[in-house]
Amino acid sequence: MKDTFKKIVVGILTLEAKILIARKKPIIIAVTGSVGKTSTKDTIYSVLKGRRYTRKSEKSFNSDIGVSLSVLGLQNGWNSPWLWFRNIVDGGVTAFFVRDYPEVLVLEMGVDRPGDMKKMTEWIKPDVVVLTRFPDVPVHVEYFFSPEQVVVEKMQLVQALKADGVVIYNHDDALIKTAIEEVRQQAIGFSRYSPSHFSVTGDKTVYRDGKPAGVSFTLTYINEQVEISLDGMLGVQSMYTTAAAAAVGVHFGMTLADVAKALIDHAAVPGRMCIIAGKDDSVIIDDTYNSSPVAVEMAIQTLKELSVGGRKIAVLGDMLELGRFSVREHERVGEQVASVVDMLITLGVRSHKIAEAALEHGLSEKVIWQYDDVERAGEELADKIKPGDVILVKASQGIRAERVVKRLMARPDEARELLIRQDDMWQVR
Repeated sequence: MKDTFKKIVVGILTLEAKILIARKKPIIIAVTGSVGKTSTKDTIYSVLKGRRYTRKSEKSFNSDIGVSLSVLGLQNGWNSPWLWFRNIVDGGVTAFFVRDYPEVLVLEMGVDRPGDMKKMTEWIKPDVVVLTRFPDVPVHVEYFFSPEQVVVEKMQLVQALKADGVVIYNHDDALIKTAIEEVRQQAIGFSRYSPSHFSVTGDKTVYRDGKPAGVSFTLTYINEQVEISLDGMLGVQSMYTTAAAAAVGVHFGMTLADVAKALIDHAAVPGRMCIIAGKDDSVIIDDTYNSSPVAVEMAIQTLKELSVGGRKIAVLGDMLELGRFSVREHERVGEQVASVVDMLITLGVRSHKIAEAALEHGLSEKVIWQYDDVERAGEELADKIKPGDVILVKASQGIRAERVVKRLMARPDEARELLIRQDDMWQVR
């Protein structure tokens, strides 16, 4: 009954969204990839919102129902039949009668299973496609025969691109560069480690009072350069999202100086390498939105490169939906983190493999703690924190590692504003 109800709701809302797009004909910017979709989407919105009437997908609405809700400007009805009925009514009114509608839609589009992208591209024909990164072992791979099949599925979005459309892609990603060779439309690359149209150089961590506070870097496009500083966030991913958003901005007639100005007030996306003040004068790097092997690798590398006054602590939880790759990928994380941290906390059954591998690669058992109970992990870690410590917290969504972050925060009353999954519906799940 529940599945039938969902199919009916999705079908009606999708039809309404199709009608609305056909009637208003907005410019569609579609963002996909296995890492960094939401951050990239939000950064593009920050760049464009002052120039064009723009709407973005809320939070991480990237499924078939999420894209329809984003197009129609509706909220998630969660488990309430009444709210979904209201969405259907409001969606119908919007589809047929709304006059004031965004000129540009920035839509995040993801896949969980084979066929997901095909369903969405039957009615979404983007003007711009942004490809973030396709790692060798992406999240959700358990529903596909191979990681390559995930790439093929997501590249269907490029195949749906309009004839005069543009592909903006991560030039550092070998999988994307190979896939992009078949694209007929204009392709624009962004990068940190290789030459491209929009390249980042000279990146460094910004410190205040001896603590990491953000990043700064130089962004170059042809003969134009601009210095960009981003407060409250760390990691190479923030540079990729900025470079991708700059490419979109330039495509819409902006200069790099315009882009830098538009990003002055750009806020870090909750749960994506955000810097949060921790208790006892510590610093938390909150990367709890979700987790995949490549994202953990980037987070650990960021932690490795930081200069800290205290200890480096990693709280790493299960990476879900990896299927047959799960054991080896958790072991690889343990190998990587062993030489970086002074203390390792693991969350979940799968992450026992992280702890085992870290122990085998030289991390003392005296500084490794394993938990299956997230609440207990937060409580006990809070008693171990010392001034100057930097704590990286990362896990897949299902682990709910944001609860550890909340327990470690200097001002936990700010959790609803700063952390992911703080809605009332999430709190009871």
